[in-house]
Amino acid sequence: MSEHLEKVLAELAKYEHPLFQFEAHDAGDNVEILVRLRTAVEGVHTYQFSLRPSELDHRQFSWIFQKQLYDCLHDYIVELFTRNPQMKQY
Repeated sequence: MSEHLEKVLAELAKYEHPLFQFEAHDAGDNVEILVRLRTAVEGVHTYQFSLRPSELDHRQFSWIFQKQLYDCLHDYIVELFTRNPQMKQY
């Protein structure tokens, strides 16, 4: 386990959500974060994003991590729509 992964796992331990669970693993020099629903729903994907070494080593890592996590959660929720007005109607 890399030092960067340990840092991300320590940061993830500060977050708990009733709908989502969070995991992380090394992905080369990056750390990949996985967000999935606590209760599996057929057809719903796991959301993934990576943090680069420059982000992981930044002195404001905690703030960068929180902003990235919240932005990704927003995107994930939008991706979960099965229908919305912007989709093509058939």
